[in-house]
Amino acid sequence: MQMYSNTSYTSVCPHGVVVLVADPKADFMYTRASRFTTSGAPSEEILMSRVVEAAQNRGGTLCPICRALVSSNLGQHIRDTHGQEDFRRAILRAKEHGTSDPEIGSLFGVTFRQLEKIVTEACGANISVLRKPKAVKSWEPRDFVEETTTVWSFKQRGSWATHSGRYRGNWSPYIPRNVILKYSQPGDVVLDFFVGGGTTAVEAKLLGRRCIASDINPACIGLTLESLDFEPPTSLFKEFSVYEPQVFVADARNLSHVPDNSIDLICAHPPYAGIINYSSDIEGDLSRLRPDDFLREMKKVAEESYRVLKPEGKCAILIGDTRKQKHVVPIGFQTIDVFLRSRFRLRELIIKRQHNCKTTGFWYTKSIENNFLLLAHEYLPIFEKPKSPERALLIKEGFRGYGHVSPSEAKRLSLKRKIQELETTTVWILPREDFEKRLNKNVVDRYSGERGYVTIDFVSHCGGERRLHEQRGAKTNGLLFIKSSVLADNPFYLDVESYLRQMQMIVKQELPGIVKGGFLAIQTQDVRINGYIEPLAKRVVDSIVSGDLWLKEIVVVTSTQGERGSTKHVSSTDGLRITHQYLIIYEKVS
Repeated sequence: MQMYSNTSYTSVCPHGVVVLVADPKADFMYTRASRFTTSGAPSEEILMSRVVEAAQNRGGTLCPICRALVSSNLGQHIRDTHGQEDFRRAILRAKEHGTSDPEIGSLFGVTFRQLEKIVTEACGANISVLRKPKAVKSWEPRDFVEETTTVWSFKQRGSWATHSGRYRGNWSPYIPRNVILKYSQPGDVVLDFFVGGGTTAVEAKLLGRRCIASDINPACIGLTLESLDFEPPTSLFKEFSVYEPQVFVADARNLSHVPDNSIDLICAHPPYAGIINYSSDIEGDLSRLRPDDFLREMKKVAEESYRVLKPEGKCAILIGDTRKQKHVVPIGFQTIDVFLRSRFRLRELIIKRQHNCKTTGFWYTKSIENNFLLLAHEYLPIFEKPKSPERALLIKEGFRGYGHVSPSEAKRLSLKRKIQELETTTVWILPREDFEKRLNKNVVDRYSGERGYVTIDFVSHCGGERRLHEQRGAKTNGLLFIKSSVLADNPFYLDVESYLRQMQMIVKQELPGIVKGGFLAIQTQDVRINGYIEPLAKRVVDSIVSGDLWLKEIVVVTSTQGERGSTKHVSSTDGLRITHQYLIIYEKVS
């Protein structure tokens, strides 16, 4: 038996039957609970012993309202016997006492989406834990080290100060902490217009920054104010002052309350289009929009962000992809495009790895059978408002005029002879010593089958010339694999436009030789030119336009050493070390 509180239990009997006993002292349950005795409500011990005895003898689940032993679906029994309102209250009571989402789904016969809807309607926001936060145990993360590479991975979410994971839309506090430390100074103004549960505002307060925190959802403002209700010890603030954040309800698409050129740093985690609903019926909630509508509204957010930022101010936005019909929808790259079209420059493109996404057992089998990867990463672009529009044009023009691409002789593709398991998420972390062999093996085994493959590589030769080599596996091929070895050393002189034109030409020439249902895999990576990131994976996705191809996966590949950089501090002017590559996977559909 597992005890969640003094008056609420979840128990599993020897027959595997889950039994929920709700609080017999709750107002809406007390009179019905008293039927077990002749005088008042039964003691917890008597009630639990009767529950377990009944479950063991007869099987079934005890109704938390009428105490009847239900052998069928508990949720259906409550709806039919007690009504929809008691059904909602029973679920919220179970949630409040710490019963897990899977247990609630099993007990009451509700899906995760239905549970989210009930909680969101009751609380005004999508909250994962209804219990109040615990007392503060620490004010800073233990052994904190600033990130120095482009892959950020936090195995623990972070629970110092008042941080908690009860609001589903919030991000790990390690993210705003790193961003605030890298791109602002004590006393600077940090803006978060999707503040949600208040993570950014808490970090700004702890790090001595002024903060403007807003959200379109009033319930989120309540959560944020609750999270900010603390006075940190003076020992934390020997070198800078504490500023209480300004918190209010506002729409990120209309920041009329914020003056032009007044913000040093924007640090925000917008809702993903249609993935998780963060409110029930608030007009303007971007989480309720379809991808196309979401991007249209994010353009307004980008334009307002540009207006309020100071020249050379930074804007950090965490965004991820979604799926439709077993194919990725690249909302991340599309959102980056929205901000770039709003005159921002891209200073960094960071990959935020998601944990608890390892597919094993059942899901590993499904991943192989259905050929899909579990989404396990998000994008954290760091945009910069140029000092002047003319400066932005000069930087863009500086990308052109370097290098040349031409074909070269064939070279054999190096493969790992045998690997224990194929990768099953969109983040591949491979050993550095045989990185390319394992990458090649995963791509060839998963996407070519036994139908053969063609590989073509952009390689580097003396004199800075860019060449191609190719290798053919069979006459009828299931995979066209385009590699970009030339990018391994982050060449600052790469002719990006020529690289993309050659990529388009190769795809056009070779695609007819790939069978229907076959795949195109493009290995590429971002490069830094004149201090700014040229997002080549995004540029490839933008440039490959064909009615014969359907974008299947965007995979991030890094090495075990690439996840964590040196502990030496890297300033924002030096730039983060690029430690990730991409695999862009297309399916040939006709």
